[in-house]
Amino acid sequence: MSGPFLIIERENAIATVTLNRPSERNAISRPEYIEEIRNFCADATRDPSLKAVIVTGAGSAFCAGGNVKDMRDKAGIFEGSPYTLRNRYRDGIQQIPLALYELEVPTIAAINGPAIGAGLDLACMCDVRIASQGALFAESFVKLGIVPGDGGAWLLPRIVGNARAALMTLTGDAIDTTTALDYGLISQVVPPENLLATARAVAQRIAANPGHALRLTKRLLREGQDMKLGPLLELSAAYQALAHHTADHEEAVNAFLEKRSPRFGNR
Repeated sequence: MSGPFLIIERENAIATVTLNRPSERNAISRPEYIEEIRNFCADATRDPSLKAVIVTGAGSAFCAGGNVKDMRDKAGIFEGSPYTLRNRYRDGIQQIPLALYELEVPTIAAINGPAIGAGLDLACMCDVRIASQGALFAESFVKLGIVPGDGGAWLLPRIVGNARAALMTLTGDAIDTTTALDYGLISQVVPPENLLATARAVAQRIAANPGHALRLTKRLLREGQDMKLGPLLELSAAYQALAHHTADHEEAVNAFLEKRSPRFGNR
C-alpha cells in the first residue's frame, strides 16, 4: 500500500493521527514509518496552537507491532548482523518512545482493535488510553523468542504495576478490555462506533484548557515518574512561576471571578 503511514487530520486544536496500513495490521515495519512518527512529534511540539492528539489505527487493528514475516525472512528492519540490528533498534524503533516522551502535547490512544507487542507499547506511550469493545492487548515478545525492544519493560510497569506487567510480559498472553480496565491499562471501554467520538470528547475537554498549562503539566507528570519529591517540587515551583506570568492565567482567573467562560489565546 502506498501513501503516508500516518493520516493526519486537524480540527481546531486537536489532531487525529491514524496509522494507515490496515493490510499489515498497522505494523511498524519500515524505517520511513518511524521517521513519519518522529517528524509528527517534532512538528506537534513546535505548534503552540495544538492542544491534544488522538492516535488510532485504520482497519481492524490498532497496531500489530513488528512484521512477523520480516522477522522470519530477516528482512526490512530485522536484516543484518547482531551489531547491525542493535544499532537499527537504537536508531529506529527506539526513537518512537523517545519522540513521544518528548512530545509536549497530551496524547490519547483510541485503541480500535488488537494492540500487540510494539503496538501495546505505542499505546502505553500515550497519556490516556480508550479502547473499543473487542480490543486485545498483549506484551507478546516472549512468544516470538525476543524481548520488549522499544521500551515496554519501562512503560508497562509504570501503568499496571510490576506484578501485572511481569505476568503480561513473561507469559506473552493477551488480555481483553475487561482485564485491561481492571489493570488500569485503559480508562474506558466503549462500543466501536463510539470510539473516536469518545476520544474527541476527551480531547475537547483537554483542549479547553490553556495550552501552556497543558504542556507544563504533562511534563511534570512525566518527569515525576523518576524524580524524588524534593526535585519535583523545585521543578513545579519553576513551572508555576512561568505559568503565573501568562496572559491565559490572568484570563482564567478573571473568567472564574466574573463567572464566565474563559477566552484563551495561547499567550
